[in-house]
Amino acid sequence: MSMKFDIAFSASAVIDGGLAIQLKLSGDAVAAGVAEVDPQAVAVRAAGIAKFKGKALSTLDILAPAGSKADRLIVLGLGKADKLTAYDWLKAGGVAAAAVKTMEKVTVFLDAPGADVGAAEAADFATGMLLRAYKFDTYKTKKKDDDEDKSPKTVTVTIVTAKADAATEQFVSAKAIAEGVILARDLVNLPPNVLGPIEFAQKAKDLESLGVDVEILTETEMTELGMGALLGVAQGSSRPPRLAIMTWNGGTPGDQPVAFVGKGVVFDTGGISIKPSLGMEDMKGDMGGAAAVTGLMHTLAARKAKANVIGIIGLVENMPDGNAQRPGDIVTSMSGQTIEIVNTDAEGRLVLGDALWYCKERFKPRFMIDLATLTGAIVVALGNLHAGLFSNDDALADELTQAGETSGEKLWRMPLSKDYDKMIDSRFADMKNSGGRQAGSITAAQFLKRFVGDTPWAHLDIAATALNSPQNEINQSWASGYGVRLLDELVRKNYEN
Repeated sequence: MSMKFDIAFSASAVIDGGLAIQLKLSGDAVAAGVAEVDPQAVAVRAAGIAKFKGKALSTLDILAPAGSKADRLIVLGLGKADKLTAYDWLKAGGVAAAAVKTMEKVTVFLDAPGADVGAAEAADFATGMLLRAYKFDTYKTKKKDDDEDKSPKTVTVTIVTAKADAATEQFVSAKAIAEGVILARDLVNLPPNVLGPIEFAQKAKDLESLGVDVEILTETEMTELGMGALLGVAQGSSRPPRLAIMTWNGGTPGDQPVAFVGKGVVFDTGGISIKPSLGMEDMKGDMGGAAAVTGLMHTLAARKAKANVIGIIGLVENMPDGNAQRPGDIVTSMSGQTIEIVNTDAEGRLVLGDALWYCKERFKPRFMIDLATLTGAIVVALGNLHAGLFSNDDALADELTQAGETSGEKLWRMPLSKDYDKMIDSRFADMKNSGGRQAGSITAAQFLKRFVGDTPWAHLDIAATALNSPQNEINQSWASGYGVRLLDELVRKNYEN
């Protein structure tokens, strides 16, 4: 059963059953709010017996505490006060959400002694609850003898804090971030027979309800533009490609926009260079970059970000039918540069190459950042704790790295150089679409760099972080929604008016 949280903030609360959650810092007393739930001595005594020290994200669960109007009392550890970050508050909210279980009423006393709990911290805590509650069970059906109600369970949550009014206002923006992450997760989790290029384009079109201007380019229009690289990937599929252009004009009119470009390969068989069958079902998630860009545009519009932002997603399916492109084919990109296809499974960079060039030429953005589940090589290099960052601009790379530290969606910068660039030179065309196994993530980034010109640019290889990533305090889903919180933080901190 999915769980939905109906969250409100209050300066005070009256307990009448349900679950009460208290916060505790390492070495400090249980929050004073416990007096409203149960005699303080009960919680203090229970903590002593259990040797509960308030270690970060640890919990002490007291069932039916004596003399209490609450059915359960949970004391949630925060760790050291001087080390608490925004991401820590997000994770604490996730742990609280996991503790709810069968309770339908929850009261959280957020003002822990020694902790600096402001409106932002309260909103982050609530956002963590929303993110942890996500579960993709759309296609789970009841057994005939199962009377379980499959509709989402709604849990009423009251977060008690002295900053209730400010937290309520702050949560409007924070909730928009959660919505964007959840949209990105949904898109990645959807089965490929349901989410093709046309259906994905409609998901982007739906953002018009939030005030986003959305334009969809068809195969005919992309042919007229000369997008031979993107179209070459799509030609083996019966499902036609699309290019979705999302525009959010929240900043000063006429100001140069910032731009985000996403790889949207809705399913990747590898084409003629077909992938091994084991694990191929995961290739429904090869559009994680496009999902992140779509989720980000939802977030920016929903929170009325004061910035001018372009989001572009190239949507294709890579299939091996009789019309599919072959290793040895040469295609001409929108930039006029020719590309020898040496591996049809190196397809995402072809989609991004045309999308980046189109973005650069049409919008002349302040910078471009592309996101793509691009290479297995980045998984080998970094595992699934960091995404790979490649950039031609040190200032942009530094801003992204800092946004990653703040959001918890971390990046690790990888090299670019002329020596790596030589590895994709072709005997027959301007370049080839793969440099082979060695430095695979780097040569893929070098390929993309040939389509950005002098525009400040960053490439994020999110192959290990967008899907099949480790479950944690704020995500229990196969799809993480990686990139939405990272890029929202980047825009919020550096590029809003």
